[in-house]
Amino acid sequence: MASSVQKSKSKIPYIPGTKPSIRNAQLLVSTGVPSLDHVIGGGLPIGSIMLIEEDLYDVYAKVMLRYFMAEGIISSHPLLIASREIKPSQLLAEMPAVITETSMMPNTQDEEMKIAWRYQNMKVVDPSPCGGQPFGHYYDLTQPMDKELVNKASITQWDGSCIKWKADWFKNEEYVDLLKTIQETLKTGQFRLSDNPEKRSVLRIVIHSLGSRLWLSDTEPDTHADLLRFLYCFRALLRNSYAVAMFTFPVENFDNSDAIVERIEHLADTAIRLESFAGSPKETNPIYKDYHGLVHIKKISIFNTLAPHCPESVDLAFKLRRKKFLIEILHLPPELEDTTQREQDDLYSVPSCSGGTKKNLLDF
Repeated sequence: MASSVQKSKSKIPYIPGTKPSIRNAQLLVSTGVPSLDHVIGGGLPIGSIMLIEEDLYDVYAKVMLRYFMAEGIISSHPLLIASREIKPSQLLAEMPAVITETSMMPNTQDEEMKIAWRYQNMKVVDPSPCGGQPFGHYYDLTQPMDKELVNKASITQWDGSCIKWKADWFKNEEYVDLLKTIQETLKTGQFRLSDNPEKRSVLRIVIHSLGSRLWLSDTEPDTHADLLRFLYCFRALLRNSYAVAMFTFPVENFDNSDAIVERIEHLADTAIRLESFAGSPKETNPIYKDYHGLVHIKKISIFNTLAPHCPESVDLAFKLRRKKFLIEILHLPPELEDTTQREQDDLYSVPSCSGGTKKNLLDF
């Protein structure tokens, strides 16, 4: 019995930048945002796809892609970056620098919470449970990543400018070319499960704004069919590989008459939606003054388990500070004594049982 347990443990290879899940021993990689890792169950399982439904102006979804790529560079994971909207080299140039000084890292556990007492025991950022070893890093958005680190990394860029492969079952040739590029990268880099490389690694695949206006076909049904067909094939490739993918999707470009958004969420393993306050009435609402938008969890991965991870709260919000991007539990501000609402409550207070206007010891 002991020998069988040792054999099962030896099947999990050691890969830098990964850790086994404490729930099902599934290998996880960090998204680059430790607070997001905590929300989705510790990280992204290898072989999975994460969907980020873009905010209105595609500001914060792009920030999360930069974190994901930067984490891959620091963890020595090869990258494959695909985008039709902007050049992949621009995304690389905007990657944040890693924070190496422990004094600059956020320490949310020691901060005194200035909110209701019932929220004080809720964690914002997950401390890594891997024996004290750090999982995921913190980054400074005001500083670009060191060019030497970027130049040493194995990076494949795709922008659809040079089409090499075609197929009749796709109306848009860019989908076929991207699929073949991913397949060839998995094969040459020996990321498939059937390969036996000397040293295992994880391929991180980044696709920016998949399904945007530059991915359109001649008709709307062809456009939707190409997008869904691509995701089916993409998912099959990742299931048999040491790879993990993150792609953003412009929800505002689709009327969702045929439930295309829900179908894409079904094909992804983890899905979240970013709702930015920019340009909406919530931007001036004092309740949300400390945040820049809301995070809606659409789906959480259920790899090798019957019950998915349940976050502590689904009321999540994000804020972008000058140097960092954080996802937190949405805390409503306390009602202070000098607020307008409190003054209105005092003005229209309910009469006491004594019937008089003066305070009495029998009032309750």
